[in-house]
Amino acid sequence: MGKEQKKNKVPKCIGVIMDGNRRWAKEEGIAIFKGYSAGYEKLKEFIKWAKEAGVRNLIFFAFSTENWNRSKKEVAYLMDLFEKALVGELDEVKKENVRMKFIGQKERFSDKFQGMMKKTEEDTKNNTEGTIVLALSYCGRLDILSAVNYAINAGNKNITEEEFSKMLWTKDIPDPDIIIRTSGEKRLSGFLPWQGVYSELFFIDTYWPAFSKEEFLNILEEYSNRERRRGK
Repeated sequence: MGKEQKKNKVPKCIGVIMDGNRRWAKEEGIAIFKGYSAGYEKLKEFIKWAKEAGVRNLIFFAFSTENWNRSKKEVAYLMDLFEKALVGELDEVKKENVRMKFIGQKERFSDKFQGMMKKTEEDTKNNTEGTIVLALSYCGRLDILSAVNYAINAGNKNITEEEFSKMLWTKDIPDPDIIIRTSGEKRLSGFLPWQGVYSELFFIDTYWPAFSKEEFLNILEEYSNRERRRGK
């Protein structure tokens, strides 16, 4: 495949399951919470790598509905980390002219954090250099059920796939061309089941905090060489 063809195969959207923060911390012999902090720093690095590669849309699986079942101390730490991240990164997001969106059961979070998410979306809604999506308290089945209930309540019948896609939480985001999961697990765990039906899947053994730019570029290289037939 020629260089020009490969250039044209830059993914429009990448989904990332950032897995392995706790296991990385344990293997490093440090506190589990430091694993989350390292994971947050890796997320910022990943965003820079993606921008350099020309990827305009990123969807990060940051917190699942099942994660609420972790210890109160751990959940509280994550909530604090999410809040600090929004406060600390908003100016940078604005400067980079990037839009931010949040998908999932936003109503399960504190009023304060809900307000922060709403303000961040409002402040960045007109930015044009790409979109960063954080999936928080997210479950793909609930995403689909939410769309189904919306369609029922609206009295819609015999809707098309395109119409249904516009009822999902990702309604204005391209479906991911690539989904990456780190840490060696080979499942999607409820991440974008509708949107990811034709995604190219990459399961990486490396824990998320240790994920490297070289591994990312290797994924893009392999993606550029894959033939996406979509059943044709």
